[in-house]
Amino acid sequence: MSAQDRTLDHYQELMTINATSHVLRTGRELGLFDALLEGQKTLEVLAERTGLPESRLLLLLRPLTSVGIIEKYAEDYAISSVARLLCQYDADLGDAVWKNASAALKSESQSSVDTDVPQSRFDSIAATQWVHTPAAMQAAEILDFGPTPAEDGSEEGEGTVLSSEESEPQTLLDLGCGSAVWSCAAAHRDPLLRVTLVDHPGALEAAMATANSIELGDRFESIEGDALTAELPEGQFDHVLIAQRLNSYSPDQIRLMLQRATSAVKPGGRVIVIDSFEGPNRPSLAESIEALRIGIETEGGAVPELKEAQERMKDAGLESIQFTFIAASRVGLGLMTGIKP
Repeated sequence: MSAQDRTLDHYQELMTINATSHVLRTGRELGLFDALLEGQKTLEVLAERTGLPESRLLLLLRPLTSVGIIEKYAEDYAISSVARLLCQYDADLGDAVWKNASAALKSESQSSVDTDVPQSRFDSIAATQWVHTPAAMQAAEILDFGPTPAEDGSEEGEGTVLSSEESEPQTLLDLGCGSAVWSCAAAHRDPLLRVTLVDHPGALEAAMATANSIELGDRFESIEGDALTAELPEGQFDHVLIAQRLNSYSPDQIRLMLQRATSAVKPGGRVIVIDSFEGPNRPSLAESIEALRIGIETEGGAVPELKEAQERMKDAGLESIQFTFIAASRVGLGLMTGIKP
């Protein structure tokens, strides 16, 4: 394929992406999705509901079927599973965020600890955090949560351990828990792990619902309050987890969060950060869009380079900093850990 052919293909691809977004919006504005959420319907019924002639409605239904938003069964049309997710969690296709992109990018990034906390972003993350369940399970495995082999290798031991001397059940503080998908994955793997959640009331309600849905609720407790300011026990936890949160804060707020995490963890315990990181390779489109979204939705947030993220952990008093990308993550999330000496 010649360079000119590749250019033309890329042009067509970009135009198709843009057209697809407008097709989705048109379906939403005409009430097509609302009608199909009620159940399967024929072309005749949909034409009546949308006020379009059948021939014109078909022009819209065909591309929506091609991209998997609508499914066709004989004479009936039905909404797809992915469209149900869009209607439930992103009914406006993210327009509320992206329509402010130009103005947001022109504003100066803030660094102060008093920078406004982007609660709407945290709420959005919590509402859809369950989509990261496969990545959370993989992260829990990478972090060695779960039963450890007995010394003779004949059977499993009991629960995660950080050292051979440790015998008590491990404890984890989920600082800014959202819907607690990440800490629930750890507790699912380790049958003895006890988890303390910290967040606002709405997030705590969602987090406990997540834990109870997989019968883990009896090992979860909560502290109501802002992750930046809520009073925390000092030196009581084996693990402190900050998941999908740190990058949304300003630099000074990040330093404060890491200091709070380090203070809360026991000597020899670890602080775990799960978020986006800028690695040595060119970021994917999904990773680039996530970085842009952080820049638009927050006043001081950003995706850090790996070296910068490591230095922040060291400045908080942590040692033995380790990092890995989470292969199962659809948006390129990674995890970084540090040990409190």
